Amino acid sequence: MAMNVSFLQELMNAVAEQSRALLPKALFGTGDDDNIEALSRALMSGRGEASGVAIARQLLNRLHVASSEERAAFFAYLADELQPDPIAVSAAARAYLTAPSEKALTGLRVATYSPRREFFRRLNLAPGGTAEIVALRRELLRSPKPDASLAAVDTDLRSLLAYWFNRGFLVMRSIDWQTPAAILEKIIAYEAVHEIKGWDDLRRRLDPVDRRCFAFFHPSLVDEPLIFVEVALTTDIPGAIGPLLEARGTAGGKPPTAAVFYSISNCQDGLKGISFGNFLIKQVVEELARDVPTLKTFVTLSPVPHFARWLDRTLAAEGTPGTHGILSADDRNALHLLRDPRWVEMARTPSAEIEQLKTVLTALAANYFLVAKSVDHRPVDPVARFHLGNGARLERINWLADTSEKGLREGHGLMVNYRYELDDIEKNHEAYAQDGTVAASRAVRSQLRPAAKSKGLSSAVPDLLALPGIVKPKKALPTPRDGA
Repeated sequence: MAMNVSFLQELMNAVAEQSRALLPKALFGTGDDDNIEALSRALMSGRGEASGVAIARQLLNRLHVASSEERAAFFAYLADELQPDPIAVSAAARAYLTAPSEKALTGLRVATYSPRREFFRRLNLAPGGTAEIVALRRELLRSPKPDASLAAVDTDLRSLLAYWFNRGFLVMRSIDWQTPAAILEKIIAYEAVHEIKGWDDLRRRLDPVDRRCFAFFHPSLVDEPLIFVEVALTTDIPGAIGPLLEARGTAGGKPPTAAVFYSISNCQDGLKGISFGNFLIKQVVEELARDVPTLKTFVTLSPVPHFARWLDRTLAAEGTPGTHGILSADDRNALHLLRDPRWVEMARTPSAEIEQLKTVLTALAANYFLVAKSVDHRPVDPVARFHLGNGARLERINWLADTSEKGLREGHGLMVNYRYELDDIEKNHEAYAQDGTVAASRAVRSQLRPAAKSKGLSSAVPDLLALPGIVKPKKALPTPRDGA
């Protein structure tokens, strides 16, 4: 596949190079063949596919060296000038309302079609155009204070990219120690959940017989993974990440019975909001079940990226008018231990104080997953939303599962297992999609405090998704922004 794509790109480069020399100066205007806006207008002039390839390439080359002011002007041009004609839209809408027909409906569709979509379609003619367009969207999303007028630009870009990157175009590839180094370097760089500390660490994750890694690729982004998942084959459901990352080979040489998805990383920021993970996990489950017949259990070992922040807000809200108190004075005293930087070391030695902290923290985690909701009545945890939306079941809350600096800062050391039961995936997915039902094991539900079971906690906890930097999702099935 890579050879075919490379040949096609070389061919397109040759076409662009030949066509550029033949383009009439009148196409741009005097002295404007290096002006970004003039090039953009020329691209929309419709002078033929060969000319379009050359203009698109020239425009992308110019954008590469453009100043921040020039790039801002380019985005403003997209936002302000490449819009449907309001007069034509009004006329088409009136015609349809006056005499509804298929012809009138087609006219309305044509009138409302965004010129920006045609612009990006033509820009995609350039060699490597798809990757450049993904990079443009990444730049758009990273704007510190995006202009409201650019929202429509992002809407058009996201719609096109979702079409270009639909499941039919994706190719799943196995990643192992024999994979080309260019791809392996990107696996190290893109790992978003558990940092890969160099080549030796990567080899521990790829080379042993009980390790697997799978990634989705797209023909237009050669050797650029879109998303990848790391898998460990074990004989039980793990409750901590440290031993899993360090282990080599299944215990005692026994055949593996569990496949553990311990890291899922999205690689392309410009494709944010376009879901690949649900397809990837389901395809990996099918492939592993076929290739390793002894596997009976498919689970994750997932982080809880927003739990610590949620807990801080919950503690601040407890006891204020209109809230439901679920914490006793003893509970609050137990939680004070989290302020001691030595608490993890203390937790390794059993004591009544530590046992109380464990009980309170896991109970609050159960409330966090099962009761606390965001404004769209879905769980506030992004990783939970992803796996529950895929049809998984919340299986277990694990105490002291990730004692890394990041794990303690974000989740007070907690991690969870989501279980994918092949017979229940569709049922769980439908229940979650329709009314937000969280599929959870009896063990997790038993950890809920009675007050939370009877009264609910949603009114006691400020909306986590209102925090700065967290985007409120519009759909119930987001991608795993913080890894899974």
